[in-house]
Amino acid sequence: MNKLESLLISLQELKANKLRSLLTMLGIIFGVGSVISMMSIGEGARRETLEQIELLGTNNILIKAKSAVTAKNLKASFSPGLNLRDAISIKDLNPFVESITVHRELLKNIYSNSIRLETNVVGTTPSYKVLFNSDIKEGTFLKDFHVDNTSNVCVLGYGIKEKLFKFTNAVGQQIKIDDIWFNVVGVLSSKQTKSFVNNDFGIKNFDDEIYVPITSLIYRLSVPSFNQRVISPLGNFNQSTQNVFSPSFSERFSINQITAKVKKSASIYVAVELIKKVLERRHYGVGDYEIIVPEELLEKKQKTQNIFNIVMGAIAGISLLVGGIGIMNIMLANILERTKEIGIRRAMGATKKDILHQFLFEALLISGSGGLFGILTGYFLTSVISEYAGWRTAITPFSVILAFLVSIGVGLLFGILPAKRAAGNDPIESLRYE
Repeated sequence: MNKLESLLISLQELKANKLRSLLTMLGIIFGVGSVISMMSIGEGARRETLEQIELLGTNNILIKAKSAVTAKNLKASFSPGLNLRDAISIKDLNPFVESITVHRELLKNIYSNSIRLETNVVGTTPSYKVLFNSDIKEGTFLKDFHVDNTSNVCVLGYGIKEKLFKFTNAVGQQIKIDDIWFNVVGVLSSKQTKSFVNNDFGIKNFDDEIYVPITSLIYRLSVPSFNQRVISPLGNFNQSTQNVFSPSFSERFSINQITAKVKKSASIYVAVELIKKVLERRHYGVGDYEIIVPEELLEKKQKTQNIFNIVMGAIAGISLLVGGIGIMNIMLANILERTKEIGIRRAMGATKKDILHQFLFEALLISGSGGLFGILTGYFLTSVISEYAGWRTAITPFSVILAFLVSIGVGLLFGILPAKRAAGNDPIESLRYE
């Protein structure tokens, strides 16, 4: 008897006991479905993390202002805090930095027609758009001449545009920030960040912010009575200022964040060390700033995600293990019921190998069919999770192939013992069995 004949006999046996075969498959079906859905959750989370970090720029270094931990120490009073001159020094003294931008935000009242809302107004430079991978939906972003001329212009986040000018083109419209009118020159495309990015970076939703030239925020929205020009071209920070800031003066012109983009990702940590040295010298060793590397956060998130994937995979693997044990139990009971049949086949010339192949094929057919139905179940579970839990999921060919191969492996592993036992039955004793 060849293997094809053994396979056909196995198929006939499974057809003759459809309900039992289906019940035996259930463990494999749910196990494979669990593996695919868990892996899809992990892959979805991985892609989402990568996309969120890319929003911040994987080659970026973020320097954020914070309260000095040594505030009670006398030397803390000498630190000027994070300010514009820090950005200029970082750009001038760090050969690895390609471009740089600053970020200062103020909570302001916004008026347009009969609408009033309160949101963050961000003072920044034209390079902000490039460093944070922002796309323009309408109009244009801030230009160097806007910064140089302290222009009353602004760019709206997509969420603000929807609140103020939902049914009209925002470009060319005017909004009032506190008591000062600004012309809208552009609208950013929607760019929402997830909670882990907001928490780790202290970044609010990009869609709910309004962007103005840094000079306009300083001179028009912060200290409108102060007319002295102290900053030379801010657009690209190509020139250093000769002004020496006193602590009280620089407090007026402090900023929330400096973002530096390095030329190559391989040199990002070298650039970080140089930035630390510049800021330590300028801030007299006071830790009133924090340096964050998005690439480093990505690595941490991926490690956490890998642990999650392993745990979820182990849980799903237990389902497959239970399914495999179910196959072995049913097969052992089946062999006991078919002892006389085994004896008759052996008496008619079937070899031990033929019997082994027949029962092994039965186990593989059960696990393989369970694997195929499990793949469909996995797709269904994934769509349910995505629809009702709101989690991002992504099924990959690798997860489908892996789950199916594992189901075949489970059938082979747990089917070999019953098949060997069936093949080892004594033909004479099997014929006597009632």
